[in-house]
Amino acid sequence: QVQLVESGGGSVQAGGSLRLSCAASGITYSRYCMGWFRRAPGKQREGVAAIDSDGSTVYADSVKGRFTISKDNAKNTLYLQMNSLKPEDTAMYYCAADPLFGLTVSEALGVAFGYWGQGTQVTVSS
Repeated sequence: QVQLVESGGGSVQAGGSLRLSCAASGITYSRYCMGWFRRAPGKQREGVAAIDSDGSTVYADSVKGRFTISKDNAKNTLYLQMNSLKPEDTAMYYCAADPLFGLTVSEALGVAFGYWGQGTQVTVSS
């Protein structure tokens, strides 16, 4: 049974930082593409960042230079370091996993990943 469990969300002021974590179980973690997605109230879900099994990464334009995705294969854990947070970053953040057969990480943010966590709320106040 695949489980993805996010943690690290919270409330911060604009300009602050948070680090999200996602603990994965039930998958061969090192062989999967892992991603972070978010959904703000009244908006569609959007891809934030993804990291492939070889460590290649992709970011949404809106977070480039502010967010960093990383993973620890030994701990089966995915991270999202979020700096210089803005009120528009306020959303529920979800961790996701997918083998991405036949696709590259550059295409990952537009893919419907197969496995999802329950989400962790991030609220940024101005």
